[in-house]
Amino acid sequence: MEIFDDDLNAEVIGFGALNVDKLYSVENIAGADEESFIKTSQDTPGGSAANTIVGLSKLGVSTSIIGKIAEDDDGDLIEYNLAMNGVFSNNLIYADSGSTGKCLGFVDSEGNRCLYVDPGVNDEIVIDEINTLNIMRCKIMHYTSFVGDSFKTQIDLLDNLNKNVVLSFDPGMLYVQKGMDEIKPILDRCDILLINESELRLLFNDEESPYQQLAKSLLDDGIGTVVVKRGSDGVYACNNNEECDVGVFECDVVDTTGAGDSFNSGFLYSYLKDYTLEKSCEIGNWVASKAIEGFGMDKFPTLNELNEFIG
Repeated sequence: MEIFDDDLNAEVIGFGALNVDKLYSVENIAGADEESFIKTSQDTPGGSAANTIVGLSKLGVSTSIIGKIAEDDDGDLIEYNLAMNGVFSNNLIYADSGSTGKCLGFVDSEGNRCLYVDPGVNDEIVIDEINTLNIMRCKIMHYTSFVGDSFKTQIDLLDNLNKNVVLSFDPGMLYVQKGMDEIKPILDRCDILLINESELRLLFNDEESPYQQLAKSLLDDGIGTVVVKRGSDGVYACNNNEECDVGVFECDVVDTTGAGDSFNSGFLYSYLKDYTLEKSCEIGNWVASKAIEGFGMDKFPTLNELNEFIG
């Protein structure tokens, strides 16, 4: 019989791929038939959901993550990183064979990047491996993308979510490329959609309409809050009561790899605190500006630093 451990009750649970980001600092990102050279390299635990969950933990939120790792060095690194950052391990799934997911990232001197994903055991999660009792009392379930069949498990899990659980969804390009019809089951249950402008336009196959118009049309479909991340142009967000455009903070960019994930951390933290939509976007942008000043989670702000910013 499955037992729910109330001592490990997480406010936010992530569900997404667990990867080790193997980051390479390069002179320039090579195109077809081009060459570049690697200046430095670094292995950093990552994955979109994991980045957001670790960020939330650093901001004082109780967190856990549903994800799968293998018994290898990369799996040990991910597990150690989650533990060191206070993320509960009660929803981790351990594979008997295979390899832990990897993401090869190449980052140039301007902070631009390209990524190559080797999903490993990430795509082997089935619903029977998830202790559904552990998710009953969370406040937010945060979905991010998988490369393969674990996407179907995310859909299966929707039926097990308490109706009071807020579903946050950052589809990423992998899921947007599936098309509106395929991700519709998640969108239909989604309360907070966190998406960048390129993904939004691809989702609608529309390069011409104002992004505000596209975002608002999703409110008509029942999504409570839509947040459009626009990189250096800031963030646009809307719900049925508010809309706002919020600019970015100046910072010294080192690596933009986790910018969107770190924004999510700040935004979801603010949502839990019941801040206004504009304030939530401002905090999300500030958190992201701090995070991209280093590789991985090196520069991710703490709760004390955030409190100083909020004043």
